[in-house]
Amino acid sequence: MNATATTVFVLLFVFVTVLGFFAARWRQGDLAHLHEWGLGGRRFGTLVTWFLLGGDLYTAYTFVAVPALVFGAGATGFFALPYTVLIYPFAFMVFPKLWTVAKRHGYVTAADFVTARHGSRMLGLAVAVTGIVATMPYIALQLVGIEVVIGALGFKTGGFVGDLPLIIAFVILAAYTYTSGLRAPAMIAIVKDLLIYLTIIVAMFVIPGQLGGFGHIFAAVPAKNLLLKPPDAESLNGYSAYATLAVGSALALFLYPHSITALFASSSGNTIRRNTALLPAYSLLLGLLALLGYMALAAGVKDMPEFAPYFKAFGPNFAVPALFLHFFPPWFVGVAFAAIGIGALVPAAIMSIAAANLYTRNIHKEFVNRKLQPSEETKVAKLVSLVVKFGALVFILGLPLTYAIQLQLLGGIWIIQTLPAIVLGLYTRVLEYRGLLVGWAAGIVLGTWMAVSLKLAGSTYTIHLLGMAIPGYAAVWSLVVNLVVAILVSLAVRLAGLAHAEDRTRPEDYLDAVEG
Repeated sequence: MNATATTVFVLLFVFVTVLGFFAARWRQGDLAHLHEWGLGGRRFGTLVTWFLLGGDLYTAYTFVAVPALVFGAGATGFFALPYTVLIYPFAFMVFPKLWTVAKRHGYVTAADFVTARHGSRMLGLAVAVTGIVATMPYIALQLVGIEVVIGALGFKTGGFVGDLPLIIAFVILAAYTYTSGLRAPAMIAIVKDLLIYLTIIVAMFVIPGQLGGFGHIFAAVPAKNLLLKPPDAESLNGYSAYATLAVGSALALFLYPHSITALFASSSGNTIRRNTALLPAYSLLLGLLALLGYMALAAGVKDMPEFAPYFKAFGPNFAVPALFLHFFPPWFVGVAFAAIGIGALVPAAIMSIAAANLYTRNIHKEFVNRKLQPSEETKVAKLVSLVVKFGALVFILGLPLTYAIQLQLLGGIWIIQTLPAIVLGLYTRVLEYRGLLVGWAAGIVLGTWMAVSLKLAGSTYTIHLLGMAIPGYAAVWSLVVNLVVAILVSLAVRLAGLAHAEDRTRPEDYLDAVEG
């Protein structure tokens, strides 16, 4: 066991645990109400929202997996950079409008909006269930970051003794999330992001200096890992896959329940706008993180005998921990590993809260007990957040790691199918709720079939068009089918003269998205 690194790691972990419980007193509100417990009272300003969204979108798995993808697959791993640039103009236009409608009507989830806008409880249920199911493996994957650093600190990661640190971490997370709600991850996100920035800035100076500079690093990377395979007469090869991964991921990211929860917690639409202008700073950070994959290749960490057992256990995910263990003193390793570990707790907390909000509002209150009082509503949400965390823990402990990663590939494919109901619903009622439901089902089935046909080993599915093979992200192909089916069924419903559902929102709700 690395005693010094472990001591620093534990001390920082204890510090954020104290912060998590203290957060209940921060910007104090009546936590018996769901909008206070689950949305922080919608009072987070620009700075807090920036840290919360940063902690929410740039997870521990991101900080481990993006360099690992570059380390293992090369240039394809850089698709994460354009997609985090593309997402912010999209979010700037769409989500202040959604926030305004949600604030005026007291909506807590995107499914609340969908139910009211399209007049369909079943469509709201479809959005809610999709959000919960897509989130579960995502929460489980946050444990990957903790599991990797626990193993890197020298602890055994198999059996009950090896699982104990994970269990302890999630019990503590469950306790302060239950007590403080969204305020806990919002406060902890500040510490997490500061640690991440510190770690990456130091790494960018120290590691290249010891490897002979960036010129030497790139020279040491195999040529096939530096560039995408160009198109030819028969296939678009890596170009279309790269482009559709970027576009599809950008469209899906802010549809996840944890993303919308962080947005709804903002104090105004303008707070969201300011954050979409500031958040690209994280894209710069992500680019630097991706370069760690090339640094690991140049350093040859996979061939170092002391790391062989770890690469056997964790695969490319161990590339970043190996770099830090090789190049830094133990005390700084503890800081870096704490940044990754705490980076797992923040999104896991927000995800469990978001899933609990969806179940409480759009399943329990709609279909189990429509007379649920505000205080009862919050109690249900708190209990469900515990169940979600426990379920994620069982998920990761009971299944091999590869299954969790493979199932998470489905998350983006599933959640993007809610885009027509949520995003297009903000701008038009041309798509009728029956068309949206059938389109959603078609997209879910087709996207799942594509992923399963790939044996859940990837998310890039090749279609053949006009004699050309076009590999692309299955989420994009299935979304196109979703939209086509939704349009055709909506037209058929209108031509048949079937009754339209009631829109419980008002036209004026959509006019002023600059409120606050």
